[in-house]
Amino acid sequence: MGESNRDFYNQEQQAPSSSSLGSVSCTTFNILAPIYKRLNGQNVESEFRELWVSRNESILDRLLDLSSSIICLQEFWVGNEELVRMYEKRLGDAGYQTYKLPRTNNRGDGLLAAVLQNDFHVVNYRELLLNDIGDRVAQLLHAELVVHSSHNQHSDMEKQVLVVNTHLIFPHDSSYCFVRLRQVYKILQYVDKYCQENQLPHVPVILCGDWNGSKKGNVCKFLQSQGFVSSYDITHPYTYDGEDFSKWISHRNHRGNVCGVDFIWLRNPSIYRKPLKESFMEAVLGNIHNISVELSTEATAPLPFLEPGGSHITYSQFSKALSELGIIGHPQDCLGTEDMKDLWEHIDTDGDGVIDLSDFAGAWNSCGFVQQNEDSEENRARTKDIPNTLNTANTIRFNVSKAMLFPPEVERGAWPDDYSLSDHAQLTVVFSAGTMHYS
Repeated sequence: MGESNRDFYNQEQQAPSSSSLGSVSCTTFNILAPIYKRLNGQNVESEFRELWVSRNESILDRLLDLSSSIICLQEFWVGNEELVRMYEKRLGDAGYQTYKLPRTNNRGDGLLAAVLQNDFHVVNYRELLLNDIGDRVAQLLHAELVVHSSHNQHSDMEKQVLVVNTHLIFPHDSSYCFVRLRQVYKILQYVDKYCQENQLPHVPVILCGDWNGSKKGNVCKFLQSQGFVSSYDITHPYTYDGEDFSKWISHRNHRGNVCGVDFIWLRNPSIYRKPLKESFMEAVLGNIHNISVELSTEATAPLPFLEPGGSHITYSQFSKALSELGIIGHPQDCLGTEDMKDLWEHIDTDGDGVIDLSDFAGAWNSCGFVQQNEDSEENRARTKDIPNTLNTANTIRFNVSKAMLFPPEVERGAWPDDYSLSDHAQLTVVFSAGTMHYS
């Protein structure tokens, strides 16, 4: 973890807290749907009942042994009634309430979320259909922590949390990075809208799933700019730019590459964070910058937008340049028309209808994705005159106590050949639930 990120979390840990409400845990796991598990060049596991039944029984054994408070599964074979009944029966018998959601257009797989009723009461459940090229979906669970007798003194506390389970599209090429960004943007927009509609201005948010991208990508930087931290990395410090940056892995993909793509992101209630659209525009610019650098023969070229000797471009020239980069007019619909207009307005800060080199320079300088913390001097200055109910109300927060990947070899960057549960590792995080009061 970079020093700035570590300092940020240490400051979060030091926020005023009255006492602990106990521990809860969360597991995310892409269980590799049998319809996608290749056995050889011609067959898939779904053709052999004894194979997929045995593997999924083993997955359930592992999950029930962990007894996590919340379980979020991806590539759940919703199209097979026998497998669905297997999970619903065994999880239900263990005290879980389950929710399944298929991907759109009858893809066969989808998501499953399970909540241990002894730990959380589900207040509401929502489904988000992204309706994009990947037919991706997301689940939102609004849950309330069950406080047991030893903590009854906190009966007046706000103990609600939002949990999201999702699976982003695989980045087949660089253009898909924009699709993934839009997927996350839609999810965060939905979360914000839900909070507004249900009067939840300050509630912890936990994002679980297969993000199909590493910590180096702009999707993760986008999440960090919105106040999210990677729970696993909190308890496993690393040098951000050093050799151990990608020390842990969680997936061996269909190309045979190993990478870290499975995350449980945590955002505690905070007083200030950068506006969502602004962060999204910066992430889009970051992706554009990466693509343009890859294509440019001059490492210092800001973008292939300006013709030699040119000083500015118009909106039509801007659109043409993005089209030549494969960012618009692409089958994946990387950026929509509204995104284009928002991006133009984000760069053309003086509103004169053209973009010049100074506009570009300002746009690139804004792409630092500086993570906000609630106790910084800048944050206090920005929120000094903003009415905020968090200043007078007690609310719950989660601190990361422990995080582990299974099989354990992946924490050292090695994929064990004898691991057969999935092509993904299982990530489990233990949170200590506490209360927070600002005066």
